[in-house]
Amino acid sequence: MKQEQEIPKGWKHLRLKTLITQDIKNGYSPNCPEEANGSWILGLGNLTENGFDPSQAKPAPKDDNKIKDYLLKSGDFLISRSNTLDKVGRTILFKGEIENCSYPDLLMKFRVDETRISNEFLEKYLRSSIVRKYIQSCASGTSGSMVKINKAVVEKIPIILPPYPEQEAIADLLSTWDEAIEKTDRLIQAKEKQFKRLQREIISGKNAPSDTNWQKVKLGEVCSIAKKEKLNTIANQFLLTVKLHCLGIERNYRTTPKLTQHGRPYFRHHSGDFLIGRQNFHNGGFAIIPPELDGGITSNAITCLSVNESKLSKYFLWYQLSNPNYYKRIGHQMDGTGQKELSDKQILSLQILLPSREEQKQITDTLSTAKQEIKLLKHLLEKFKSQKRCLMQKMLTATWRVKPEIIKQYEET
Repeated sequence: MKQEQEIPKGWKHLRLKTLITQDIKNGYSPNCPEEANGSWILGLGNLTENGFDPSQAKPAPKDDNKIKDYLLKSGDFLISRSNTLDKVGRTILFKGEIENCSYPDLLMKFRVDETRISNEFLEKYLRSSIVRKYIQSCASGTSGSMVKINKAVVEKIPIILPPYPEQEAIADLLSTWDEAIEKTDRLIQAKEKQFKRLQREIISGKNAPSDTNWQKVKLGEVCSIAKKEKLNTIANQFLLTVKLHCLGIERNYRTTPKLTQHGRPYFRHHSGDFLIGRQNFHNGGFAIIPPELDGGITSNAITCLSVNESKLSKYFLWYQLSNPNYYKRIGHQMDGTGQKELSDKQILSLQILLPSREEQKQITDTLSTAKQEIKLLKHLLEKFKSQKRCLMQKMLTATWRVKPEIIKQYEET
């Protein structure tokens, strides 16, 4: 039997079952209407990595009397019992954010003795890496994508419980990190909306000075299909994947490329090459290879554009194609009875707007600055999350302790 870690005097090793005051209960999933009617039901999407997201609730039927047995109250805990391995066991504390709200069958509900454990402390504890590792080790299922936990697994969740004043102090301290993460996340969302609006306006040429000349040209007038030599061997080469939704290019560690007599040929690419996934152009499947992926290979399912840089900046082209209003409407042009794709001929026939080379640079610089700001904010967000995970691990296992004078303030209140 695994030896329990040593903890300070006054702290206790418990199982969640000893703190539960109402039996763990699965929810109920009715047939839901499309129109909102003042009655709501949660789903797995409401339980996020960072807590509760009320916006994902769906309308629930008003005429289903069974719903009443599953209405939530402030102080209820919800935990997902079926999901992917990284999401199963996600937990939130319901604080009455939505009125007339019930929970579905894929979630379990329980309440705890608030005289023994702070709800806010427990919510943070149940989202810690300590509990995540336990849940993942207990999850089971025949599907590789969906696994399950049951009531017994939840009841046996190990809890390291400090005295109540210290629980409150720890919960408040961690809440400051939650606030920083939430504010940064909201700022990123606002900046991304602002970027999309700026991209639509600036790329369309609507706000261009009246004396400028924006031409509508076919891509083939300023680009050609790059000629690439087929590889005779692909030993020790690394495969590239063009990610969807304009998210760039990454190294593919999942697939091992193989050369066969009747299989696809492979080609080498270099930093700065403009790649298009012909089957996924309408899903934002195009990108420019960054320097760190120079020399990667792809099959001939990927088209490489050769851009005439004297007329067209490849980065201006990327910004124009990456406007969702542009690439999503290309789907109806794609041919094929099974997996549809654009042909090279169709790619070269795509129409783009072409301002002067100087304007292209100005537009690209403006959009790149905005995009870099978002990138830095996302990096900051990840640092906040990483620091919070580290702090949670240290404080919830008593490796780091709240100062006695701070705990005393909670004892006095």
